[in-house]
Amino acid sequence: MDVIDILARLIAFPSVVGTTNGAIADWIADYCRKAGAEVTVHPGPEGDRYNLFATVGPREGRGYILSGHMDVVPAGEREWSSDPFVLRAAGDRLYGRGATDMKGFLACALAALPKLSAMNLQRPIHFAFSYDEEAGSRGVPHLIAALPKLCNAPLGAIIGEPSRMQAVRGHKGKAAVRLEVIGRSGHSSRPDLGLNAIHAMANLITEVAEYGRSLTSGPFHHDFAPPYSSLQVGVIAGGQSVNIIPDRCTADIEVRAVPGISPSSLLEPVKARLTALRDQGFEVGWHELSAYPGLALPEGSELAALLTELTAQKPLAAVSYGTEAGLYQQAGIDSIICGPGDIARAHRPDEYIEIGELAACQTMIEKLGASLAEG
Repeated sequence: MDVIDILARLIAFPSVVGTTNGAIADWIADYCRKAGAEVTVHPGPEGDRYNLFATVGPREGRGYILSGHMDVVPAGEREWSSDPFVLRAAGDRLYGRGATDMKGFLACALAALPKLSAMNLQRPIHFAFSYDEEAGSRGVPHLIAALPKLCNAPLGAIIGEPSRMQAVRGHKGKAAVRLEVIGRSGHSSRPDLGLNAIHAMANLITEVAEYGRSLTSGPFHHDFAPPYSSLQVGVIAGGQSVNIIPDRCTADIEVRAVPGISPSSLLEPVKARLTALRDQGFEVGWHELSAYPGLALPEGSELAALLTELTAQKPLAAVSYGTEAGLYQQAGIDSIICGPGDIARAHRPDEYIEIGELAACQTMIEKLGASLAEG
């Protein structure tokens, strides 16, 4: 199978975030075993989702991780020109959900695997494929925790998120929470007898949005766009009918923090404002949805030098989107982003990747293998 055949097979699995991924994990595991890799399928606590870890080369050595996620965001938009789970070719473009984010990278790694297996590798290359990255990197922490049993301490991890094949050394950290306000229901003709949860949440959001605007004053990190931390209210839900006093309202909020700032610390003022609603008779809830640390790989690191050699491009300092790279770095593993495709094409109808981008990524992975092989 060439890289396009493999990508078509991967996209045919509708491995939407938050759903079972056993079918795609089993297919990849079977492919890797047939190509000569040692494979472990690692179940997550959900019971129906799996991480996958595969090794080619001598397991006892210290090598490199190629990291990617098997899940994709939903594809329910009406603007799709064709079935999002059937790969469609048009010129140099290959369309399908996950083509760029990030089954394209998985396909490149798998297409390179037979050639890697045929090399006399002196150090191992590991494939670490996770689940539910799109829900806040829920799967990969379990895989990272299992690494000491799966391999010797890696020399580095290459996270194949779409970067147009230019390596990236940094990204912001993120934390997301759901705020919950519980009031008292009743007939809308007697608002004096109820506690309107939507009104309370609206006032809270006004305060939170003002706090978010204050973050534009710094601290600054000019490798990023924007160069400051940010806050967004992304989802609001509440109410049953216009003539019922709403007794419950929720709001989902995220923060993205520049290096040196803890994402969770940015949420503390929000939590204080929410808790203050108790003084008005409301009950409140604080529900953590997801969190991951930022990435900051030094410019002079060996991993950055390796990617410069493999891609013939100097790594970018930073991007605004987040990845699993920060979690690998937090675990003591130097990490860098480098993968085919453009993040601007992700999470939208008619997502696509270019055939040339796949070829460049597969070449990069095979060059990595050659640098670890003897003779």
